[in-house]
Amino acid sequence: MMLSLRLIGLTCLSILMGCSSTHTPIRTESQVDLNRFMGDWYVIANIPTFIEKGAHNAVESYAMNDDGSIATTFRFRKESFDGEIKMYHPTGYVTDDPSNAIWGMQFVWPIKADYRIVYIDENYTQTIIGREKRDYVWIMARTPTIPDADYRELISLLTEEGYDTSLIQKVPQQWPEKSE
Repeated sequence: MMLSLRLIGLTCLSILMGCSSTHTPIRTESQVDLNRFMGDWYVIANIPTFIEKGAHNAVESYAMNDDGSIATTFRFRKESFDGEIKMYHPTGYVTDDPSNAIWGMQFVWPIKADYRIVYIDENYTQTIIGREKRDYVWIMARTPTIPDADYRELISLLTEEGYDTSLIQKVPQQWPEKSE
């Protein structure tokens, strides 16, 4: 009986140790104006989740619900610019008031995935969404492309935050030009 309890204790301890992060906490923005953050964001680059592999023209859109949750639409074309349109509708929940920088993103009830606004520029035109585990990341902008210098700066920030930036992939974006 005593051996069984020790084994259970050691197993639990091993599991807990395996869950601990070897990184310092990831930085987040000290204050996010949610109203300014709402709207469309083109996914410039990411460490893709399994559903995003092969995504083209990926766009994440946010809209504030009356209850304070955030209606999210993630859409992209699968494997090519004329591929099948895929669309997902997770719900975001701000979990750190007053910064608004840490969310739970719920695709399936009751699980809320870690979602952190690591960076946003002062004009709310470029952002980085990360995770404490540093397993996924999204570089997004209000436009389908950003200047190379800006991209390099964002990658540098992610390097400083402990991401393996060799895993980051640019997301193909090709949109018709808007007529005047």
